[in-house]
Amino acid sequence: MSNAKKGKRPLVADRRYPKAGTKKPARKPAPKRRKRTPTPKKRGNILTRLIRWVMRLIWVVTSRAVLVGLVALGLAVGYVYTTLPDVSTLLDGRARGSVTMVDRDGAVFAWRGDQFGGAVTANSVSPALKNAVVATEDKRFYRHFGISPRGVASAVRINLSEGRGPLSGHGGSTITQQTAKLLCLGVEFDPTAWESEAAYVADCRRGSLQRKAQEGVYALAMEAKYSKDEILSIYLNRAYMGGGAYGAEAAMQRYFGKPAAAATPAEGAMIAGLLTAPSTLAPTANLQRSQDRAATILRLMGEQGYLSDAEVAQWQQNPATLSPAAKQKAGGYFADWVMASGPEFFTRNTTEDVVISTTLDQRIQKAAEEAISTVFETKVREGSKAQAAIVVMSADGAVRAMVGGRETRVAGVFNRAIQAERQTGSAFKPFVYAAALDLGYSPLDTVEDEPLTINIPGSGPWSPKNYTGRYEGRVTLARALEQSLNIPAVKVSESVGRDLVRQVASQFGIESDLAAGPALALGASESNLLEMTGAYAGILNGGSSVTPYGLVELRLKGDDAPLMGTGGGIGERVIQEDAAAQLIWMMEQVVSQGTGARAQLPGRPAAGKTGTTQAARDAWFIGFTADYVAGVWMGYDDNTPLTGVTGGGLPAEIWREAMIRVHDGVPVRPLPGNVPAQLRNQTPQPQPQTQPGRREVPSSTEGLIEMLVRDILGSIGEPGRPNDNVSGSDR
Repeated sequence: MSNAKKGKRPLVADRRYPKAGTKKPARKPAPKRRKRTPTPKKRGNILTRLIRWVMRLIWVVTSRAVLVGLVALGLAVGYVYTTLPDVSTLLDGRARGSVTMVDRDGAVFAWRGDQFGGAVTANSVSPALKNAVVATEDKRFYRHFGISPRGVASAVRINLSEGRGPLSGHGGSTITQQTAKLLCLGVEFDPTAWESEAAYVADCRRGSLQRKAQEGVYALAMEAKYSKDEILSIYLNRAYMGGGAYGAEAAMQRYFGKPAAAATPAEGAMIAGLLTAPSTLAPTANLQRSQDRAATILRLMGEQGYLSDAEVAQWQQNPATLSPAAKQKAGGYFADWVMASGPEFFTRNTTEDVVISTTLDQRIQKAAEEAISTVFETKVREGSKAQAAIVVMSADGAVRAMVGGRETRVAGVFNRAIQAERQTGSAFKPFVYAAALDLGYSPLDTVEDEPLTINIPGSGPWSPKNYTGRYEGRVTLARALEQSLNIPAVKVSESVGRDLVRQVASQFGIESDLAAGPALALGASESNLLEMTGAYAGILNGGSSVTPYGLVELRLKGDDAPLMGTGGGIGERVIQEDAAAQLIWMMEQVVSQGTGARAQLPGRPAAGKTGTTQAARDAWFIGFTADYVAGVWMGYDDNTPLTGVTGGGLPAEIWREAMIRVHDGVPVRPLPGNVPAQLRNQTPQPQPQTQPGRREVPSSTEGLIEMLVRDILGSIGEPGRPNDNVSGSDR
């Protein structure tokens, strides 16, 4: 083994350092490397580097710009956040108040102004209504942060595909953005800054890029400040939903007569459908169109899981319908008149919510509307443009119904019952005889019905004629009114004096400028239907003046104490009660056996007077029972003559149709007329002869002049007016 180990080096490390005096072995020189020829750089590498450099530059600039933008956005959102008020102050943002009108029984029949039914929340309304709004307006409402980039991109694409600008048409706005717009980005309406409220609203709805950016900032701040349900609550209270209704509660009350908490899926879908086009889709404007839109929304609710297929089918087959009050629309002509008759700061320009109690009787209103419709459908040729109006009131002037034209479901249009000033024709004659009876004339006093010519200084001779062209000789005043004879009316008017006739008519409520010439007796003056009907009410109530009224009481919503009461009713006495009773008896003869025979009511006494103006441009019938007074006018808006129509024709038939319906269920009462003593125990003759004790009206012009001078009641020497030359205003 010793031999085996010989010759082997010990297992020790080499000396790290050489021994002293020992030279370090030289290193072998490294082999020389071949010099490579440099390869020229390719052009593509330079472009790549350039592109990379540009991209890096863009990234740096963009990232820093985005960072700066985010900081600026955050600051802007933070600032808006600090300006946002409490949710409760944002629910009612109307600049105007509302007007609610109730009828004589306390039932609502009309709304005006900006109706706000009261604050609701997203949790207090019906789930069906809430789901319909979300499904229609913003199905991702509960998932986005106030702005939906996907929705904006989709809206831009649709707008461009339809040939519009990117921001025109579909906006892609979320419910939060729409709420921001409804709040006008926090800017309140200032009458000094905008010409009108409409200009303010238009400014709030601008669709510029800058406005959209501001809207987005405001929406983000709202999302940070309020919960989703709070934002939805603001939206449900602020959104305009047609018919003057602001908010879901007002819309539900307006269209369905129930609170928002009780909305069915069909009703909720109809309300949600109004949000895109409230005026066009309002069910009071076009119920079928509104129902079609609601059917689409019900389908969307089914697709998004809010309703089952069976529920969608059920509610589509049973669409929402209007409540009875909503079917009345805006109250029609009567509501227009009440709004115009009240103080402006509590009606048309009110900033408060006002409740007006009125005299309207909806049963009588329906009767008046049906009467006009029935006669025009059955008695007037198809396509006729003739119009009609009717007013029904109590003897104290309380207006129970008003129709100002053939189109009854309207509002804010021309009201012929109060705005059409037309010649009254023979409907004016009762005031002539009222003046005579008040002076002591008797219905049985006589007058000669014969040709008459009066020379009017400045106008020449004037020769009125009867409608029939015939003359009846000596007739009683009762007979003259019954047959609407013109000559006796002129003679009586000249006998008692035109000044007195004008005074009596004016005191009864005819405020129009009355004619100065002798044609005054034939209704040459103009008046409107409401005035004339009110004047006849004065005759029925025993001879006292009447101011027609529709407003009974006005109070602020929620208050019990009224701010004002009625401005009408019975006023001063005009003629003696006995004279009024005799005139009522004479007017009863007009209906029972005279020109107003078509107005007779079955089993009920009635009185009235016909009226037809020159060339039949206007036809009137005004009359009354013991309970109600009604006036009817018929004619063309452009004064075209009527064809084959007189006051005793179609107007009398409309009056009859209306009054039959009005008196349905009303006990029969006698008229307060006073039969002349000579006739109480005998049947009156058609043309009674002169009897001792009866006054005779002078038959000649000279006799008239003598009586006028003797009584100091007037003169026939007053100049006539051009429109006084009426020759045929009898029936």
